[in-house]
Amino acid sequence: MKVNVTFDMTPEEFRRLLGLPDVQQFQTDVFEQMMEKMKAGEEGYDPMSIYQPMMEKGMSAMTNFQQNLMSMMMAGQSKD
Repeated sequence: MKVNVTFDMTPEEFRRLLGLPDVQQFQTDVFEQMMEKMKAGEEGYDPMSIYQPMMEKGMSAMTNFQQNLMSMMMAGQSKD
């Protein structure tokens, strides 16, 4: 049996339906503060320091995924 459900609503309506918070203003405020610091050239401020942890975790996840694929391919070859 296959059941398809279609929701005809905007992402904003869907967010409200699920009870998720509206973080748009918070994101806008954080972005504006970042831009102000970058424009002011605040000493010691490095915008890449914000993204560095995300990049490291993303790259390690990709490396793990590739290693898992390689081990599955090697396991399939050894059985033949």
